[in-house]
Amino acid sequence: MSEDELRPPPIRPANWLPGIAAPAAEDIVSCVSCGLCLPHCPTFRLTGRETASPRGRIAAMRAVQEGQATVDATFRTMMDECLACRACETACPSGVPFGRMIEAARAQVEQVRPIRARGPRALGLKYVLPRPWAVYAAGTGLGLAQALRLDRLAPAAARVVSPRISLRQLARPLPQAMGTGPTAALLCGCVMDVAFRDVQRDTMRAVAGSGYRAVRFRPGGCCGALAMHYGYPEAARRMARERIAECEDAEVIVVNSAGCSNHMKTWGHLLADEPRWAARAEAAAARVRDLLEMPLVTRVRDLGTIACHDACHHVNGQALGPDLRRIVSSTGATPVEIPGGGHCCGAAGLYSVLEPELSAQLRRDKAEAISATGASSVAVANPGCAIQIAAGLREIASPIRVVHPAQLIR
Repeated sequence: MSEDELRPPPIRPANWLPGIAAPAAEDIVSCVSCGLCLPHCPTFRLTGRETASPRGRIAAMRAVQEGQATVDATFRTMMDECLACRACETACPSGVPFGRMIEAARAQVEQVRPIRARGPRALGLKYVLPRPWAVYAAGTGLGLAQALRLDRLAPAAARVVSPRISLRQLARPLPQAMGTGPTAALLCGCVMDVAFRDVQRDTMRAVAGSGYRAVRFRPGGCCGALAMHYGYPEAARRMARERIAECEDAEVIVVNSAGCSNHMKTWGHLLADEPRWAARAEAAAARVRDLLEMPLVTRVRDLGTIACHDACHHVNGQALGPDLRRIVSSTGATPVEIPGGGHCCGAAGLYSVLEPELSAQLRRDKAEAISATGASSVAVANPGCAIQIAAGLREIASPIRVVHPAQLIR
């Protein structure tokens, strides 16, 4: 062999866009492409495409990292089709941190997205969600449109997955504090505070009834999870700093939404490179408790059979599946397993709006699986899942009710 043939190929510089978060090289190489994640990936199960699998998406990230590909439209499509359900993480024997990899990859692709698509996302994620008054105004507008039946003018896909807004609930102010004992700061959030105000009120009652002084964040707002999931890490960091400053006097931080609690537990990692905030973020993250983790006092009632839906950010992000069943059982109800219970319902934050066809298939599969249980209700502890599953049950004309665990405790 000649000297040129023996020489190793030149190392190409990574093709990530400069100055933007990108998947870490050490995370990328941790994947050995074994394929054990494939049957657990919702998009791979639906399409059978390697490009719609965790292994395929990591291979695309590796190609960009090694200078063999660029962050282009094809790469963007591969990342957009991912639900970020993290079922692959649960299945992976190598502990590949796919969740943070897909978030960083989406920060990259957001920069090459056409402005007509990026503009509305940036408006909502960076400017509306962080402001409670703006979220409230948007919710009121949606509630009025639904009351006047003007929502029929919206595209069918958006109409199906829109939360049902109760103007009566919106008009009822939520208490700022309730109960006595150690302070438990309750996240107001964005969607929960507008579309699930009855759940917010029941959460306060449940926490206060368990020996805490339940206090709502002041002024409250989005935790930053959606911004982080969809390519706006700086907006997520800003919201994290705001929420941390609001709850530093609390002994515990209680969250009744799976996606929010999972994200808030990563605040330490998110702000690790900010000297003024790193220690505060780590301390706040250590005090975050999903409602399912709280030592709640319940009372036994005749609630029949309740199917248990595992939100992805509960079962894959926090391993809280047994806690949901514990709460259901403590109320006197009989918990029922859903066939394929760990499968994603297809909500995944904004996924049901951004990828309506794939989301609709997953929604129907989940609704039919729940209906097959014959349960009277299904317990769901995440707003996106609740909206998606309720829509799916309506589509198949199932009478099963969607309830939050906080509503079982009241």
